[in-house]
Amino acid sequence: MKVILLQDVKGLGKAGQVANASDGYARNFLIPKNLVMEATEGNLRQLEKQRAEIEARRAMDKAVAEDLKKKVEAAQPVVIESKAGNGGKLFGAVTSKDIADAFFKEYKIELDKKKIVMKEPIKQPGPAEVELKLFQGISAKLKLNVVAK
Repeated sequence: MKVILLQDVKGLGKAGQVANASDGYARNFLIPKNLVMEATEGNLRQLEKQRAEIEARRAMDKAVAEDLKKKVEAAQPVVIESKAGNGGKLFGAVTSKDIADAFFKEYKIELDKKKIVMKEPIKQPGPAEVELKLFQGISAKLKLNVVAK
C-alpha cells in the first residue's frame, strides 16, 4: 500500500515522503496512530501544497539542532552524582535520563533522553563522554564528570 508519511517513521522514511508499507502494518498501526495517510490522488495534491511548509519546519529543526550543538559543546563538563560502593564502583550505571536531568539542572536546556547515545554503560566515577544525535547529520559530544557520593 502506498502511504504518505505525516511524521518520521523509522524504517520507512521522513515526513512528507511517499513510501510503500504492507497493508496490515499501514491499516493496523500507522494509520490509527496518524503517522501516515493513504496516498490517494487528492492526498498527493494536498501533499504538494504542504511540501513547502514541511521543508520550512525541517529547516527550523535543523537550525535549532545547530544552536543546541554549539551550546552543548561550549558547556563545561556536566557533573553527575551517583552512589558508589567502597571500591569506587557505582551502584548501577549512569543512564541517559540521569544525563538529561543533570544537563537541565545545570543549564536549563532540555535534552531528549532518546537522543543520547552511550557506547557502553558508565559504571566508574570520573570523566566520560557521550554523543547526542540532534538531527540527521548533526551530532555533538557532551562531556560528563561522574562523581561518587
